[in-house]
Amino acid sequence: MNKLTFVFSAAALGLAASSAMALPTAQDRVYTADQNSNTVSVFNPADNTLVGQIRLGNPRPDVLSPLYRGQINVHGMGFSPDHKTLVVISNGSNSVTFIDTATNAVKGIAYVGRSPHEGFFTADGKEVWVVVRGEDYISVIDPKTFKEKRRIQTAVGPGMVQFMPDGKLAFSVASFTPQVDVIDVKSHKVIKKIDVVSPFSPFLQFTPDHKELWMTHKDVGKVTRIDTHTLKVTGVIDTGFITNHLAFATVDGRVLAYVTVGGENVVKVFTTDAEAKLVATIPTGALPHGIWTSDDSSRIYVGLENGDGVEVIDPAQNKVVAHIAGGQAPQALVFLSNVVKQGGGKQNLMPLANAEPTNIRLKPVTSADARGFVVLRNLGVVDALEVSLFKLKPQTNYNVYLSGQATPVASFVTDAKGMSNGTAIGPTRKLATSGADAAPARLIVMEGNAPVDEARAALVSDM
Repeated sequence: MNKLTFVFSAAALGLAASSAMALPTAQDRVYTADQNSNTVSVFNPADNTLVGQIRLGNPRPDVLSPLYRGQINVHGMGFSPDHKTLVVISNGSNSVTFIDTATNAVKGIAYVGRSPHEGFFTADGKEVWVVVRGEDYISVIDPKTFKEKRRIQTAVGPGMVQFMPDGKLAFSVASFTPQVDVIDVKSHKVIKKIDVVSPFSPFLQFTPDHKELWMTHKDVGKVTRIDTHTLKVTGVIDTGFITNHLAFATVDGRVLAYVTVGGENVVKVFTTDAEAKLVATIPTGALPHGIWTSDDSSRIYVGLENGDGVEVIDPAQNKVVAHIAGGQAPQALVFLSNVVKQGGGKQNLMPLANAEPTNIRLKPVTSADARGFVVLRNLGVVDALEVSLFKLKPQTNYNVYLSGQATPVASFVTDAKGMSNGTAIGPTRKLATSGADAAPARLIVMEGNAPVDEARAALVSDM
């Protein structure tokens, strides 16, 4: 009896030590879908380096004329159950690109309806379901022929779809409808509609035991929890301004949820108890967006939409332990284990072409609720100034100036919610640095055609 107890205890200790020490290997890969550079960045998680990029199209702004080849707005991402195929969704060219993870080669392209957002393989790997967010259906694609087989009618603006592991049910969240569609996979029909708190959800993920679905609400900064057995909402969590994606990790025997909150530049960590509680807030780089956990929960990877790269979180410490430069404006991110069977996995990759961006926070002046941020990317001869404005007057024109300049560098009109996002192309850095004795330039956001006056500005910022 004593001998048997000793053997069992040693085995248990060995398993625990292995789990604690396990880290991603050189056979694993992290991928990001880079919306501005129209690339897929490929990272080696063993040493936290960029292996290279798969170029699917020309970088912005070289996408304004009619495009006959290549992809625009590389945005969404999914993968096959065997990790041999990566699917990449480009919402500007309405395309689904199939990539061989062993060789990084494009093996097929399917074209679907207006502005697809995300795509995922069914549990058996026989179909790829792509949500067509600009319309009201899911496009079902054969991954062997790369052809659309059928369409599944959904709520307007489906945002993402994922599948239960037994292959019986799929859940589709929506980007324009406060509803989750529960779909019978075999019949390809919606069998239940679940009402949720807001109409804009870009992402969903299951808990590791698949007993719950958690979905983000980017527009109101919340996360909804749904019981996958009863198909009922079990809770809503306040998470924060620009809640993007989420992931789960098992830490010291507890399952925790990690939520990217882009407007606060943090990842927030919540318990998955009946009443979720905030247990940690992890500062990150600019505008965290996509997030995925390594298979063993030893690392969590976060794509920085305005930081043009990936940060690596150690969940045991709740801190960022590495930063890796990557493509411009990464959106979706996934971790795939054991995809490099031989060699270094560098086939068909190109080196990084873009430089690090400059991020600028805008501070309110005349309106306490106003928010905004700017990312400045060098494009060689010119710069791209991407401006995001929030909580201003609705349906109102705002001009963006550099201090000392009488002509605006950009002009935007807010929507019904007082939001606006756009990009201006021009020699911004040259204007900002002209004059040997000039003071550092500031960005000034003025309402309408009001003359430039920092004291009366809606938003200003140091540059």
